[in-house]
Amino acid sequence: MSMPTVRFRIDFNRDEAIGPGKIALLERIASSGSLSQAARDLKMSYRRAWQLLESANTAFLERVAMTSKGGRGGGGAQLTQFGRDLISSYRAFEEDVQARAARHFLSIARQARKPPRRRPASPIIRMNDR
Repeated sequence: MSMPTVRFRIDFNRDEAIGPGKIALLERIASSGSLSQAARDLKMSYRRAWQLLESANTAFLERVAMTSKGGRGGGGAQLTQFGRDLISSYRAFEEDVQARAARHFLSIARQARKPPRRRPASPIIRMNDR
């Protein structure tokens, strides 16, 4: 039996929200010290990562991360204390929500269909391989 999973975002006002994508990006920035590496790790474009980071930085009075331009000395990104606090608060709330969902939907989850078994991908045969 699989347990239900809740995916959520927190809307701080009409145009400012923090959800799993921005939190994952911030966590990758924290571990790599680089926005471009974080983007690669998450398989997103650098432009998209930059947009998400700018959105998070402008959503609050304090910045969540500081960046420095690349070049000879190399650039980088690092979280502010506020950014680390944001991640911590989001993850603690997420843990609570997941536990509540598991308790609340336990009997319903027992009735959920099992996902179909995936068949192994068939090999691709090219005409030149024969």
